[in-house]
Amino acid sequence: MTQTAQAQQRGILMSEAALQHVRMLGQSQGDKELCLRVGVRQGGCSGMSYTMDFEDPSNIQPADEVFDYEGFKVICDPKSMLYLYGMTLDYSNAMIGGGFQFTNPNANQTCGCGTSFS
Repeated sequence: MTQTAQAQQRGILMSEAALQHVRMLGQSQGDKELCLRVGVRQGGCSGMSYTMDFEDPSNIQPADEVFDYEGFKVICDPKSMLYLYGMTLDYSNAMIGGGFQFTNPNANQTCGCGTSFS
């Protein structure tokens, strides 16, 4: 299966740059078995904010969506998945505007900070 075909089957997409950076951050925390939990919460400039944090795989719940990227797991709870399905997580190391970027096809409006949407 091609990488594009695999990506189309995933509800949360990660660019190669984002995957590499997340893996590096996880290794710097001393635990190579961490996974990434992505979600949303109320708040932020536009009404909803993205959340991302490392989590132990033992905390994966039966209802969670799990996406495997070459052995690295990205997890999302069912409520957040309603807002995040089809989102692409990218990473840039640019001096201005660098960091993680969320491209969410479900967002009607996004904030200039790039971390909140409605």
